[in-house]
Amino acid sequence: MSNYHEPAEELSQEARNFSRALNSLKEEIEAVDWYHQRVVTSNDPDLAAIMAHNRDEEIEHACMTLEWLRRNMPGWDEELRNWLFKEGDIMGAHGHDHDHDDDHGPAAGKTDSLGIGKIKK
Repeated sequence: MSNYHEPAEELSQEARNFSRALNSLKEEIEAVDWYHQRVVTSNDPDLAAIMAHNRDEEIEHACMTLEWLRRNMPGWDEELRNWLFKEGDIMGAHGHDHDHDDDHGPAAGKTDSLGIGKIKK
């Protein structure tokens, strides 16, 4: 089964690399979850320590992939700089404003949105 939603032959090498990185990131995050569940449910301290080590290695892999995306795929650098390593309320303390935010984000209630608006029946 393909990870592509569009015909693979129509995707550039760059788009395929982005897909590879995004799929790898999802897999690494999933592995972090699996290992963490094993850590917190194991009744053997030695096994829990091994699983914690494995979990932390997966976190490292996810971070490396995220850094590749930041350097290579448009949008990642700006968003990561806007959201990571900040203090305070995640949703409100950044002074970050996007017209495409949903009804719960900083742009809620704005009337100058460049979104597509409501679909007419």
